[in-house]
Amino acid sequence: MNLSKYTTSFIGLLLFHLVVLLVLISDYSISYEEADFYYNSNNLLSIIVNFSTSIFGQNDFALRLPFILFYIGSSILLYLLTDDYFKSKWDRLIAVSIFMILPGVNSAALLVNESIIVIFCTLLYLYLYKVKQKEYYVLLLLFLFIDNSFAILFLALFFYSLKKKDNTLLIVSLALFGVSMSIYGFDISGRPRGYLLDTFGMYASIFSPFVFLYFFYSLYRVGIKHDKDMYWYIAMTSLGLSLLFSMRQHVKIEDFAPFVVIAIPITVKLFMHSLRVRLKEFRKIHYTIAVVGLGFLFINFVVFTCNKYLYYLVQNPKSHFAYKYHMVKDLAVKLKELNIKSVSTYDKKLALRLKFYGIEHGINYFISLEKLDVVDQKIAIDYFDKKVVTYYLINLNNSR
Repeated sequence: MNLSKYTTSFIGLLLFHLVVLLVLISDYSISYEEADFYYNSNNLLSIIVNFSTSIFGQNDFALRLPFILFYIGSSILLYLLTDDYFKSKWDRLIAVSIFMILPGVNSAALLVNESIIVIFCTLLYLYLYKVKQKEYYVLLLLFLFIDNSFAILFLALFFYSLKKKDNTLLIVSLALFGVSMSIYGFDISGRPRGYLLDTFGMYASIFSPFVFLYFFYSLYRVGIKHDKDMYWYIAMTSLGLSLLFSMRQHVKIEDFAPFVVIAIPITVKLFMHSLRVRLKEFRKIHYTIAVVGLGFLFINFVVFTCNKYLYYLVQNPKSHFAYKYHMVKDLAVKLKELNIKSVSTYDKKLALRLKFYGIEHGINYFISLEKLDVVDQKIAIDYFDKKVVTYYLINLNNSR
């Protein structure tokens, strides 16, 4: 089989990224939210991670591998989807590469969350629609039971059906949207308060600031001047709803962002078209935008892969963006080195996280993050010779 240089380049990038993600697994400890999913939930996430750990053992590799596989599948689907989307094969490779290193997509690939599953399912639906040129209503029905956020996809397909004048899709999408709302709904409770800037900030962190600004402009530009495809309807519906809801309340961004990031091809297509219709002497602003946007995207990727070095730059370790995914595995290792297999603590979240690493509840030792009057041992966690946190251990047998 003869592969084109573009496909070969894509495979190389994908394999490189897979290696990076597999290496990064060791940098992350289970968070409380992930531990709660693992032990106390019966939803899809809990089923996936429990099935994985039943095969590979109770460890971080088994915990995070399923989501890395969904990420790999999503990248492949997007590459297949954009086969005839661009005039140039390089544009296709650029679009998929940007998608692959988006901060939000990389986070979704490593952490226990629904986002990467939603991205994969949405791209799978779009791919099957492209290949067969027909709707897969059984797949849409299945999505209804996977996650509440698919209500956004159903609503987007309803708007798209109005454009296509597809009565069957209109009825099915509207019915699925209604059923989804009756089962899950959207939380609109609480005191009205504007979070619009916060939502923009979250999207900026998902895309990186400059990429999101141009992405936002692209959706607007396509909406008023270009032909609107299904990518646009899905992304615009999700982005519009999230911004609308954020005028009143804090939104759960992971419900909306998966449907927004799949529209990266729109941004690349518009940018490359705008670049090529101009004479070379008038392309300077586009080159500047590309260099700045991709530069910040690359910086974000480096920060993501080398995030533990950021502890050198922050005064308060808790302000580190990945703080809640660090420390606990290192603490469990040090406790086992002291031949301690069980501890008690007032911090129930810490106790649940330690349980994943084999440190059960016990009555012989007490551990605390707060400094105690009587301490038998201090357990310091440091990264690259930078002390991040100190735990205080008491041997309760000595006080009896």
